[in-house]
Amino acid sequence: MNKNMMTKKDYYDQYDNHQNMRDNVKKDKNRLHYHLMPPTGWLNDPNGLCQKDGIYHIYFQYTPYDCNWGIKLWGHYTSTDMIHFKEEEPFLYPDQKEDRDGVYSGSAYVEDGKIYYFYTGNVKLNDRDDYDYINDGREQNTLSFTSEDGMEISRKKLILDNDDYPHNMSKHVRDPKIFKKGKYYYMVLGARTKDSQGCVLLYRSQDLQNFQYYNCITTPQPFGYMWECPDLLEIDGQLFLICCPQGVRQNGYDYANVYQMGYFQLEYDFEQNQYNLGEFKELDRGFDIYAPQSFIDEKGRHILYAWMGIPDASYHNDPTIQYGWQHALTIPRTLIQKDGKIIQQPLAEMKQLRKEKYEMDIDQWNETSYDDVCYEMDIEFKNQKDFQIQIRDDVFLNYKDHVLTLSLGTSGCGRDQRSVEIKEVRHLDIWSDTSALEIFVNGGQEVFTTRVYSETLSQHLYFHTSHQGKLSYYPLDSYQIEKNEK
Repeated sequence: MNKNMMTKKDYYDQYDNHQNMRDNVKKDKNRLHYHLMPPTGWLNDPNGLCQKDGIYHIYFQYTPYDCNWGIKLWGHYTSTDMIHFKEEEPFLYPDQKEDRDGVYSGSAYVEDGKIYYFYTGNVKLNDRDDYDYINDGREQNTLSFTSEDGMEISRKKLILDNDDYPHNMSKHVRDPKIFKKGKYYYMVLGARTKDSQGCVLLYRSQDLQNFQYYNCITTPQPFGYMWECPDLLEIDGQLFLICCPQGVRQNGYDYANVYQMGYFQLEYDFEQNQYNLGEFKELDRGFDIYAPQSFIDEKGRHILYAWMGIPDASYHNDPTIQYGWQHALTIPRTLIQKDGKIIQQPLAEMKQLRKEKYEMDIDQWNETSYDDVCYEMDIEFKNQKDFQIQIRDDVFLNYKDHVLTLSLGTSGCGRDQRSVEIKEVRHLDIWSDTSALEIFVNGGQEVFTTRVYSETLSQHLYFHTSHQGKLSYYPLDSYQIEKNEK
């Protein structure tokens, strides 16, 4: 068996040897209260998000015994209300030759009482002389399986491999996501051409088993060398293509991260197979945001999770690594569209975490003292002026000359500042957790997401402003998570 493969038996054979790791994780003050994290080790992309028979399934890329990059499983949480969760055993393992180097990212599609899963099986042929990571020596297999309950799975089936992708593609083709329109199912795959242009491959099927190449979606001029984690979705009749372009240069305040996360407004005539892409817009202006995935729940809501992390960043998460874990998922966000733009808002169920409510005028806040670092602060401004909010001892949100800036000091572990031009700030919704911040601006028109590692969890909030307006402050309770015991 390949040394990188891991079966369910392998996972449990190693489990007892990592009790110290599990004990160490519990000691970390930076463990989050209302974000989903890896029980131990490493977490990245959300995968296979869906709801079936009232149960939400949140899967994620998971390296259980190493808090740095390593062999990938799918971890698994379930919930009936998005507040109480159960930590399930790992769901998907790299246990066959088509996925021997990791069960990479994928998605789920629910129909007729069955969940259809699609994912990338990663194979690195790095013992070959032609292995160069990009154009040779790598397999990117698209595999599928089904489940009745989100727990037990059918036999894995290879549905697409390197020979099924266009000949001008590199060996970077991955992250399948399903979208249905009319009688056809469409699969989008993130891709990189041999001449390093980012794109999304579109495949079509009538039975979710046999897929034929349909089109390649890209920009007239190259916009990055790789588009990862594509998601084709329709909100109130408007199509959007979400993706993560790599290799886009910073342009002013835009594209400040090493890799980007955002969307194109998409017009697509599926019968004529013709499309038009709008301008790329970022979904989040923060430091720690990547690999988003949406799904439609049984209430008809478009819900998005993203990885609260990013690959190849210059900043770090050493405060949690020393305790044996790294990264988390964002809070779930409801997606709506307004005037062709995606708006993100915290899922309504998150309000159930509120413990008390303290309401006051903005100018009364500095006379009040709260030391709970886990809170939601909702601010409605009545007039438009520059301001500065001290969120932590060395974390500030500044608005000046129509530029909103989030800046971090030493608690940023290398994170410095991110900004966005915005005509006016009418509303802020700040979600603070032990080692995370998510800030929703103007009802979710802009968002800042970041990790933050304060020396103490007793921090002082302070307003520097002559703004008038109302402020509501809510200390927040924690998720209730039932642990998986061997």
